[in-house]
Amino acid sequence: MTMKKLTQNDPETRSPDGVAENIQRLKTLFPELVTEGPNGAAVNVDVLKALVGDATVTDADEKYGLNWHGKRRARQLALTPSTGTLRPCPEDSVDWDTTQNLMIEGDNLEVLKLLQKSYAGKVKLIYIDPPYNTGEDFVYPDDFKDSITNYLELTGQVEGGRKISSNTEASGRFHTNWLNMMYPRLRLAHSLLRKDGLIFVSINDVEVARLRIMLDEIFGEENFEGHIHWRRRHNQPNDPTKMLALVAEHILVYARDKAAYKAAGVGKIALTGKFSNPDNDPRGDWASKPWKVGTDQSGSRYVITTPTGRVYDEEWMGDESTYQALLNDNRIIFPDGGNGAPRKKYFRWEREQEGQCATNWWSHDQFGHNQGANTLMNDLFGEKNLFSNPKPVELIEGILDVSNTKDDDIVIDFFAGSATTAHAIIRKNAADGGSRRYILVQLPEPLDPENKEQKVAAEFCAKLGKPRNIAELTKERLRRAAKKIKDESPTYTGDLGFRVFKLDSSNIRAWGPDLDNLDQTLLDSMEHIKADRTETDVLYELLLKLGLDLCVPIESRTFADKEVHSVGGGVLMACLAPKIERTEVEALAQGIVDWHKALAPAGDTTCVFRDSAFADDVAKTNMAAILEQHGITNVRSL
Repeated sequence: MTMKKLTQNDPETRSPDGVAENIQRLKTLFPELVTEGPNGAAVNVDVLKALVGDATVTDADEKYGLNWHGKRRARQLALTPSTGTLRPCPEDSVDWDTTQNLMIEGDNLEVLKLLQKSYAGKVKLIYIDPPYNTGEDFVYPDDFKDSITNYLELTGQVEGGRKISSNTEASGRFHTNWLNMMYPRLRLAHSLLRKDGLIFVSINDVEVARLRIMLDEIFGEENFEGHIHWRRRHNQPNDPTKMLALVAEHILVYARDKAAYKAAGVGKIALTGKFSNPDNDPRGDWASKPWKVGTDQSGSRYVITTPTGRVYDEEWMGDESTYQALLNDNRIIFPDGGNGAPRKKYFRWEREQEGQCATNWWSHDQFGHNQGANTLMNDLFGEKNLFSNPKPVELIEGILDVSNTKDDDIVIDFFAGSATTAHAIIRKNAADGGSRRYILVQLPEPLDPENKEQKVAAEFCAKLGKPRNIAELTKERLRRAAKKIKDESPTYTGDLGFRVFKLDSSNIRAWGPDLDNLDQTLLDSMEHIKADRTETDVLYELLLKLGLDLCVPIESRTFADKEVHSVGGGVLMACLAPKIERTEVEALAQGIVDWHKALAPAGDTTCVFRDSAFADDVAKTNMAAILEQHGITNVRSL
């Protein structure tokens, strides 16, 4: 048996190739549709037209939909594999060894691609609060050719001259730039959701119309759940320059599959309404609603006479026998001194058991407001104006309720900003004993101390001794929110930690010849792993590329003086030692075999070594042969 050598171009070391996967899906459904073209597998368009009765249109044809310059490229961008990786940063993390939460620093497009193998179809809820495109927002300029280098340059991690700037109307591509940023990210978000998953997207008036059509296209108009209007201010602004003062924002809600979401159970919000017990009913506080049917309803018609003798001949919510049973049970009241139309009692405990359905109007008194969110941020940080208009924790808690998150559901926010989503999750878990997990993604957008709007935040980062960027504030909010919850609930033992990962280029060296020094290039190419990367860096890239959870348990043991890692109970076993002599192979292989037998993983095991570690081909071949003899057949080298 030979050991397969993995390179940066192998599918196993890359994020999913959306184009290749789509072609394979088509081939499974219609084998005759896929043929061989000059560049490999290709779709025969003529066969496609025949299969659908020529019911096709092109991008150039007149048709319903949202179109803009760059849409085709944006669609392709979502399908292009990432060449990056996520490098672990235990030093920035809290409770690294035990936490199930993730805070990822990087361009969210690349991160969403890298998360596909591990988290596709596993996320219950996505909430995002993207740039609103007001003319002052930063809109990320994706680079189709080299997205990782583009990211490192924009965030100032490498020299390159590219700088972050706002998307102004003067650019001539105001809406286009925003649409090109949002489209591929929403495409990738869709595939992360479970069948019963939901996405909530906050937006303002500027882009809400275009966002609605874009989400219709990606998620399907049939999966539209609603358009929430959230009152974000508790006061009434009086701006003489505007006809309509802005007091509300929009939240668009889509299901991955509406039927699956309904079947899993629709979430309810906290009980509202005025309950009291003026008649001292032993069943407790109650409220009431009309027994008469509404104008757009039909019911049973009969006569009801009030205690004062007034007669009502109307259509009612239930038949006459039901009414009599309710009357005998003291569940019917007649207001206005016994002269008013009948109303049915409902008790607080009944509503608490049933839960209350949310509406599409979310008031500030129940779901929070920007001023309250600012006050909380001031209390947490001891500074004002670190973030502009952060979302209130109460708003995200409402979203967690209506989406029916519970147990160990995964929630993603890939425009994390002030980390309100994570704060809401850990506060909710502390309140109801849940174990919801969060994955945050935030660009390390530089903060300029010379910029009036960014000065306070930049100086705060400097005071902490941290780099001046927004991701540092995101992480600091997580630390301070966790401390606040622990201070308020000292006996709480739930997960208040988070693992930090940072986007970077792959740990696997790509072939990049230096034409002025080919001899050194050839020597360097013998070692596939970059010199500045650690075993832990490589190990977590393997987790990502093999589709394992980034919080999966990792154990380590030593055999023949070589450290061996077992991931996920033996699903992945890796020895990344820099040197393995021929005389060490048997003892190392036997140690791996015995440990694998004790772990007894349910599925196949992948075993990975550093390719350059083996003293020669004989050592490598012997290792692969011994492992194969004991049932470990998927052996790879880097």
